Formats: sequence, C-alpha cells, structure tokens
Amino acid sequence: MAFKGVESPATVSNYYKVTTPLAYSVCTEKEILKNKKQIEKKEPFSIKTTGSFIDFKEAIALQESNLNYRSVNSYGYMGKYQFGKGTLKFIGIKNTDDFLNNPVLQEKAFVAYIQKNKWILRREIKKYAGKTIAGISISESGMLAAAHLGGAGAVQDFLRSNGSVTFVDGYGTNIRTYLAKFANYDLKEIKAAKNPRVA
Repeated sequence: MAFKGVESPATVSNYYKVTTPLAYSVCTEKEILKNKKQIEKKEPFSIKTTGSFIDFKEAIALQESNLNYRSVNSYGYMGKYQFGKGTLKFIGIKNTDDFLNNPVLQEKAFVAYIQKNKWILRREIKKYAGKTIAGISISESGMLAAAHLGGAGAVQDFLRSNGSVTFVDGYGTNIRTYLAKFANYDLKEIKAAKNPRVA
C-alpha cells in the first residue's frame, strides 16, 4: 500500500479511503511544561453541588435507577425516577411504553409528582421542616424525597406519629433513609400544585 495520497486496496475500498496524507500533532516539551503549569494553577475537580432542584432530582435518579431512563425494576417501577403505573395515571400518563421511551416526558412527570406531593404535604412542610423527629432532621426536600419513595401518606404517618410509624419498600428501604439522605436541597422554585398534569 502506498502512503502518499493513499488509496486503499480494492478489497476494502468501500470502507476506508484516505485521499490526503495522514498527519499527527504531538506537543513539544516546551508546550507540555506550559500546559502542566496551567493545570497545576487550576482548582482541583470537585463534585460538590449547590443543593438546587437539579441536584435533588439527579440525586433521586441516581438512587432510584442509576440515572437510567429505560430501567424497569422487578416490581414494574419504571424509568429514571422509577414510577409505578398508578402514579403515572395520577399525573395524566397512560401510555407506559411512550413514557419509558421518552426522557422529556419522564422529566416532566418527576416535576409534576413533586408539585403534587408538595401540595399534599404543604401543612407538614410548614409544621415540621426544621424539627428533629426520631433523630432525623426534617426538611422540605427530605419529605418530598420520602414521598417519592413511599407516598405522601407514608410521610404524614411518620411525622404525625413522631417517627413510630414508618414505611419500608419492597427492597427494604425505609423512608427514614430518604428523609435523611435528601435533606436540605432548595426546592423553592417548585410550586405546589393540586392537580398537575403532564401534557
């Protein structure tokens, strides 16, 4: 095979053709030292978050499905945020195949469900946020995360019973875990809604 204005052999000509000479660029030693100095001046990489709604929803998704929009667990909960069919109907989604294949719809569904739970738990948020129950610091985001796991009613039962009544899902995850793990995110931008629907 020739290298000048390379034409590949007939056996692979439909798959690989090079019509100009190949060229590679390698940094000089001077450029490497310069780049190294620039890199050393920069702050080290950090995964610290700001506690925003985006941080909250991505943390929930990481816990629920490892950020996988196509995930379906052994109980039939589906998508990035692991919704059940009943919950989806509750916010206006009937076609689960469309839901599973539509990341935009899944993101809208998560927002709608948080809005609904925020409306259901509005009194509890006002009354209990900032208090400690059963050794857990209660926050709005913790309550909404726990409601995502076990429903708003389970959160109300926990709070009203001073932590003596609790919910555990089919995999053994207690809402106490979600109350603690997802505490102190700033969800002010999400407005409570009595009947949010996903269009």
